[in-house]
Amino acid sequence: MTAAGIAGLVLAGLAVSPVNAVPVKPDAPAPPGPAERTSPLEARRVDRVPTPRIAWTPCYDYAECATVRVPLDYDQPHGPTTALAVLRVKARDQQRRIGSLFVNPGGPGGAGTSLALAAPYFLGDDVLDRFDVVGVDPRGVGGSEQVRCFRSPEEQAEQLAGLNVAFPTTKAEEKAYVAASRAIGRACSTTGQPLSGAMSTAQVARDMDVLRRAVGDRKLSFLGFSYGSALGQQYANMFPDRFRALAIDGVLGPREWVGKPASGATTQEDRLRSAQGASKALREVLARCAKAGRDACALGSDPAASFDLVAQRLRAKPLVIEDPDLGPVTFGYADFVTNTLIMLYSPDGYASVVAMTAELLVLTDPDTATARRSSTSAALLNRVDQARSQVSRYDDGYDNSLETFLGVDCTDAYHPGDAILWPAFAARADRRDPYFGRLWTWGTSPCARNTWTVRDEDAYTGPFDRRTAAPVLVVGNYWDPSTNYQGAVSAARTLPNSRLLSSDSWGHTAYGTSACATGAVDRYLLTGVPPAEGTVCVGDVQPFGPAPTGATLRATGAKDDLAARGVPGRGEPKRLPPVVAPFPVLNLR
Repeated sequence: MTAAGIAGLVLAGLAVSPVNAVPVKPDAPAPPGPAERTSPLEARRVDRVPTPRIAWTPCYDYAECATVRVPLDYDQPHGPTTALAVLRVKARDQQRRIGSLFVNPGGPGGAGTSLALAAPYFLGDDVLDRFDVVGVDPRGVGGSEQVRCFRSPEEQAEQLAGLNVAFPTTKAEEKAYVAASRAIGRACSTTGQPLSGAMSTAQVARDMDVLRRAVGDRKLSFLGFSYGSALGQQYANMFPDRFRALAIDGVLGPREWVGKPASGATTQEDRLRSAQGASKALREVLARCAKAGRDACALGSDPAASFDLVAQRLRAKPLVIEDPDLGPVTFGYADFVTNTLIMLYSPDGYASVVAMTAELLVLTDPDTATARRSSTSAALLNRVDQARSQVSRYDDGYDNSLETFLGVDCTDAYHPGDAILWPAFAARADRRDPYFGRLWTWGTSPCARNTWTVRDEDAYTGPFDRRTAAPVLVVGNYWDPSTNYQGAVSAARTLPNSRLLSSDSWGHTAYGTSACATGAVDRYLLTGVPPAEGTVCVGDVQPFGPAPTGATLRATGAKDDLAARGVPGRGEPKRLPPVVAPFPVLNLR
């Protein structure tokens, strides 16, 4: 079994003016009408929980860590509790400190503590100066009390052996995948209890509101990426008067994420269409590759046909490469598609997609000379190793990363009844969105409601159109291969007091891919004022375009005291750390 999420490395972004922005319309005031208030039910749930006293202790040289206990069930505020891991990096200018900025990297199953620890590497300097950056490992995840659906790693490995493919492509693999999906559904609904039934996004939103009080903030400031956008939207609708700034980037449409009780004939992918975003990005890369010509693109005059040819060859016969360390390594069609998706997570990943495809054209050609095949095999193995290194995982003996993803998604959303339906769903999705439809669809097969029977009665299923007191900033990337740009459009249309910031960027999420988008988000977090309506940013990296300029921060004076500890200060180049996808992609062999 492998990791719960794909992680994409994206380039550094800058806290500067959005010089690339194209204001389409003048700024508009918030929609008329009074802001809604937190419902009496939600207020009663969280407000009767005593404010935790956080005992911060130094950790990781420049951060502070703590463990906080919160109610397992907010309907029983003095009942059983669960432990949450919390980490903060304090504001560099404490005298001008605005408050705390809560961050979430996505997943579900991403560790907020890891993202907060990485804050000096990717957040803008003004944000680092003015906010304590706080990350929380959601319940069940990472350093928090962990959900465990199996009694031992051995039992887990045995039961989930059928998931040891990137995604199933043969009847035999589908049968094994369905069986393993049922096994983990049953295990999480029994052995995984009670935590597996108390991990919905709504519970995490309630935890965040309690922690907001605990850090001394009257209102929340939040920055969420990918699945973190679902957390942000649920908080905004559950507590519409309790945040000062809430930015979500790489956005899942809220209604599409949850679905409806009558969603038995559709999967979550049918609603979210992540595969559509991935297919669109791949097609555009290949089209630009063709325009760039042979000097810039190694795939000849018809790159799309070359990609299709590699896919056809690998479908017919998986490639076996001799790894000097691991021995024979099988690389099949599903591995090709999965690695392509992982590479598209990075703004400059287009170059890796082209290079990998060119290498596979050689390796799958029966007429290729042995010497050339050997050197090309080494290059491909290196690329696969790089892709693997971008996948987030826990290496603590028992890998619960898949269980953390499922503990949220299977309780958040409506899913079809039986895992046996997934082969047909996946085939239909692949016809609609080539290559990636199967990959994205299979990720939720363990959520089939006949075998995943544990429920969170307090999960939030709407409404998602509450009028918030402060505006919500919704950020969407045109070429996002994971969270389809249409998700951001849907979210902005649904929330009355929201502003859509679009970015013609590459990779997963927009923050950090363009100085424009990053600067606009930073200014909103600092001031609460969103960018002008209709603003469209342009990514610093464009496939086969000129090298980006201004992609690193200029030195602006003396470095702060973190520099001595190996942490970037003002003027240091920064990179956004891995951002976790909203679905698991299993097993790169």
